[in-house]
Amino acid sequence: MPSQPTLAGKRILIFVGDIYEDLELWYPHLRLKEAGAESVLAGQEAGAVYAGKHTYPAKSDVSFMDVDANDFDGVICPGGFMPDKLRREDKVKELVRQFHEQGKLVAAICHGGWFLASAGICHGTRQTGSPGIKDDMVHAGVSWEDAEVVVDGNIVTSRRPDDLPAFCQAIIDVLEKQ
Repeated sequence: MPSQPTLAGKRILIFVGDIYEDLELWYPHLRLKEAGAESVLAGQEAGAVYAGKHTYPAKSDVSFMDVDANDFDGVICPGGFMPDKLRREDKVKELVRQFHEQGKLVAAICHGGWFLASAGICHGTRQTGSPGIKDDMVHAGVSWEDAEVVVDGNIVTSRRPDDLPAFCQAIIDVLEKQ
């Protein structure tokens, strides 16, 4: 008999937009569902289809404009070219700050760290990410580590798609403690 999913009852928000990194969205999205969580894709528009870097489509469940952080247990910020556009949205920055201030999971992989930097939640934290954003993250106040996953309280960060197994396990570990 299968065991009870460890994340039953948890709701996780995942940002989606054009040119997201396909694996960095889909691997956590499916892994969280497998663990029993509800994984919700939030884009600029509800029901819109966004193409990944490798053209795999993802349809948003909700508009991030209609999201309330109180309705979720955490947020995941995938990489790709999407973060450079979405991090300019005031509502996205507000949501990331709210998740962090509430002590909820804030996870970012690769260029997804830009969401955290633009939300202003990096100062004094340990993080990793794509080497391409290292300078930006250090200037935002991060103590940079070159590791497959870095967990600093409620913040989980990873560098690239190869790190996804460790990234997802760290996300699950953080959510199980909440």
